[in-house]
Amino acid sequence: MRVISLNANGIRAAARKGLYPWLARQRADFVCLQETRAQEHQLGDRCFRPRPFHCFYHDAEKKGYSGVAIYSRIEPDRVQIGLDWPEFDAEGRYLEVQVGRLSVISLYLPSGTSSEARQQVKFEVLDRLLPYLRSLRRRRREYIICGDWNMAHKPIDLKNWRSNQKNSGFLPEERAWLDRLFGEAGFVDGHRVVEPRPEVYTWWSNRGRAWEKNVGWRIDYQVITPGLKDRVQRARVYTARRFSDHAPLIMDYDWALPGGQGC
Repeated sequence: MRVISLNANGIRAAARKGLYPWLARQRADFVCLQETRAQEHQLGDRCFRPRPFHCFYHDAEKKGYSGVAIYSRIEPDRVQIGLDWPEFDAEGRYLEVQVGRLSVISLYLPSGTSSEARQQVKFEVLDRLLPYLRSLRRRRREYIICGDWNMAHKPIDLKNWRSNQKNSGFLPEERAWLDRLFGEAGFVDGHRVVEPRPEVYTWWSNRGRAWEKNVGWRIDYQVITPGLKDRVQRARVYTARRFSDHAPLIMDYDWALPGGQGC
């Protein structure tokens, strides 16, 4: 089973850069997109409903902002749009599809880089999200939570970690939250199960020559339940072409989908 996650930084802009022809060649079972930055009624072109996927969008109420999507090769048993948190859901940040015993989630956590007020919003979301994620562990399901988490966990996950310790995305409070997610909450950083190397990043600033010099951050994750840890086969970040300021995270799992697909 192949799962791809990408912050598209505008789904229409990513389409113009060749995202959809590339996706057609990837044999993915699930594609999770974040920061679609479009209303579904603006996505009339057929490319935004690629075959053979079942396509789902959760838009932000504000035009040109946030938004998530999931493309599922298998028709889901259930689709969950949002978390019934009005402010969070108004920004289009959570979408889940359930296929058999597996749930795949596209999650886009807020950034705090624009202002102190937005950083406080981010902290509030994190405070509320962790108990919810703990509750998922009590369900008899496996979860793959794909997304732009807007946080790097450890120094290995960003190039200039020393100078970023007081910046949003690598604050001590954010790293401690990730410690709890991967510690007491029991979730697993799927990428790190099979990819221990440093300098593997998923986002690069548009300032300076960050992409050229690989001055990046690893802030896009596939966070998984422990039952999937031994089923991770491969993880790679695709950087041969650029569709966004983020790069696609592609992960393969030893997991059989209904109908024998993806095994």
